[in-house]
Amino acid sequence: MKTKLVKSIIAPLLFASALATLVAAERAPTGGTESGRGGRLQGTWEMQITLTDCAGHVIRSFPSLIEFVAGGTIVESNGGTPQALKTPGEGVWRRTTDSNYAFRFKFFTFDAQNVFTGWTIIAGETTVDATGNANSGTATVEVYDTNGNLLVSLCAETSGTRFDL
Repeated sequence: MKTKLVKSIIAPLLFASALATLVAAERAPTGGTESGRGGRLQGTWEMQITLTDCAGHVIRSFPSLIEFVAGGTIVESNGGTPQALKTPGEGVWRRTTDSNYAFRFKFFTFDAQNVFTGWTIIAGETTVDATGNANSGTATVEVYDTNGNLLVSLCAETSGTRFDL
């Protein structure tokens, strides 16, 4: 009897879940996006990051992969710090004007013994070109210890191309 009751409840729930997934896939994304390809930030970008001391002296340059998700969230990974020493970056973005965007994300850092050492916050602005396939901008990089004390502020120049099929 209980098995029959469970089956009669689960079957409609599975159907409703599948239907909701299909409907969501058909709907256009909203929030943090614009219509048309030119100037649109939403998507995944292969970035090149050049870190400086804010006086123009290059510290190092490295690749990064940033996903600007519909609705205004960010997921970021980079080749500048070994992944065992940091979490992925997570944050937010929004359109400011035309093809210009502001973003901010944070990741947590660890030492080689997997001890929490603090976090880093990257905040910046980027502009997407008219083709919608390239962007460039600037950012600040703030490194904090575990008590929230600012250890160092750096600058970054960013440029990227859309990661696409």
